[in-house]
Amino acid sequence: MGRHVVASYCTTFLKPEMLHIYRQVCSLQRYDTFVLAKWVQNIDRFPFPDIEIIPKPRFNPLRHGWLKFVKRCPPVVYRGEYQLLSSLLEHRGSDLMHIYFGHTGVHLLPFIQQWRRPCVVSFHGADVSLKQDVRDYLPKLREVFAAVPLVFARSQSLADRLVTLGCPPEKLRISRTGVPLQQFPFLRREPPKDGRWRFMQACRLIQKKGVATTLCAFAIFQKQYPNAELIIAGKGPLQAHLEELAEELGILDKVRFVGFLTQKDLLALYGSAHVFLHPSETPPDQNQEGIPNSVLEAMSTGLPVAATRHGGIPEAVEHGRTGFLVAERDFEALAAAMKELVRSPNTFREMGQLASEHVAAHFEQSAQIRNLESHYDEAMELVSVEARAPAPPVPAAVRRSFIEHAPAK
Repeated sequence: MGRHVVASYCTTFLKPEMLHIYRQVCSLQRYDTFVLAKWVQNIDRFPFPDIEIIPKPRFNPLRHGWLKFVKRCPPVVYRGEYQLLSSLLEHRGSDLMHIYFGHTGVHLLPFIQQWRRPCVVSFHGADVSLKQDVRDYLPKLREVFAAVPLVFARSQSLADRLVTLGCPPEKLRISRTGVPLQQFPFLRREPPKDGRWRFMQACRLIQKKGVATTLCAFAIFQKQYPNAELIIAGKGPLQAHLEELAEELGILDKVRFVGFLTQKDLLALYGSAHVFLHPSETPPDQNQEGIPNSVLEAMSTGLPVAATRHGGIPEAVEHGRTGFLVAERDFEALAAAMKELVRSPNTFREMGQLASEHVAAHFEQSAQIRNLESHYDEAMELVSVEARAPAPPVPAAVRRSFIEHAPAK
């Protein structure tokens, strides 16, 4: 019997912040995979040998309008995606489809309900927020929970959030994205003798990442340690606002915004830093972190962390052992934690060592891939093709739509 094939569905493959997904699809061991995507970006950063671009179906405005406005069919039907997706999966011999992100699962709900093989959906953080732009998002999310055999969450905090949104607890599985430890070797650090402490944060410059809290805390720290510096790696819509805040706080000459770094440059920055900061916060739409990749990478290299009790961060950072955790948006507490880290050379060294050991014990990539593939096995067992009842017939009007939208042979 040949190896099973999982289709990895990611609408855009891949945005710069999706390195964790790239590592996952590239590292499967017992399953073969190919990527299904509508758009491909950053292919130089994320090369992958087997990407199926979902083609745009031929557009029939009359049929499109009739299905959308008269029959009230969902987008996956009136846009003609259903048959294209079905044909691709059949052609590739797919045994299972892994859908990345909950909102994509909502979009594909009619297909999930009809396809006679299992789909699993993984949630990563932003997809547990309240999607005001998607009509009936929460009721549809509950339908996704009902339609799939298993639901994956990157952290226990996300799993808990999914339960509050209606996911049956028995369907939830923790599926962490791991760190390739060989790429982030431990580096023993010594406190700088001249007080030139280097703090860093690596993230998208959006509200959830709490960079404004970082700047306010560093402004307090810098008054006592004037030789310290802060490096912010990443891009995002808040950069101009954050630069303005740094200027207002009088620390602009001590803060460097270095943009989005290559993995090589980011690793060099980890190696030259002393402490990693990540004071994430929950925005109004309830968007939250899983476990930030950058936190795990930094810890793997031996950086102690000062962060917040937000999302999955406490599942990685043990307060008082591998770093310090404070309340969200509490920049004074964060500044106090930063001072606590640098006051004791022994604490600083020990926390860095323990941080690296903790990641190796709980987030090593190969172990997490084995865990993921065991979940694939379980989903396959729960929904075997032979055991499933025949799918309900597709309405004739929708079948005609599929035929008209299907690409010519």
